Amino acid sequence: MGESLFSSTEGRLLGIGLTLAGLMLLAFGIGWQLFPDNVLSYAAMTGLNLIIGRAAGMSFGYASGFGHAQVIPLNMLVETIQVLVVYPLFALSWRQLIQLRALQPYVTRMHRAAELRGGAVQKFGMAGLFVFVFAPLWMTGPVVGAIIGFLIGLRPWVNLVVVLVSTYFAIGVWGLLLNELNAWALTVNRFAPYMLFLAIILIAVAMHLLSRHRDRSAKNKPD
Repeated sequence: MGESLFSSTEGRLLGIGLTLAGLMLLAFGIGWQLFPDNVLSYAAMTGLNLIIGRAAGMSFGYASGFGHAQVIPLNMLVETIQVLVVYPLFALSWRQLIQLRALQPYVTRMHRAAELRGGAVQKFGMAGLFVFVFAPLWMTGPVVGAIIGFLIGLRPWVNLVVVLVSTYFAIGVWGLLLNELNAWALTVNRFAPYMLFLAIILIAVAMHLLSRHRDRSAKNKPD
């Protein structure tokens, strides 16, 4: 089972993703012993990106006094690991090479989002996928984009390159925008960047609740 799993392209991508995740956790552990204050901020930025989204994680990083050199590479790494773990897990579970009972609700939600938003991407192919991942809309982004790429039949490495290049461009643009907003907020009050960060969280939560409400309405709508 393990041999057949990692003999596939998606299995090897999963191995790379898990290795990067392990190295990142190891780096956090070592950094905790040497620079606990900085590592706590890095860990918070990572968690916010994973749980709430890119804008929240990056906004917190700039509000904490980090510059582009810290915020952009870390968020690139976090989203790369997300893609390298979730996309292969989805593909392998789709082919019934692994069973993901604990992650099945999340995988199902990603699949539903990919199906709902994959029509335009399928029409325009790789260009459509690039724009989809780049666009700052709810339930777009690298993970859903990679799943769409899989569902429309892109080869794994082509899918990965398109998704990650678009992701890195998007992170760069977000970095420029959020850094400027953070600099402006500092001219108002030294706590204003954190207020901006909280506003982004509230917007993200509101969009999440609205999306869930729409999903429930669509399920309950009679055929």
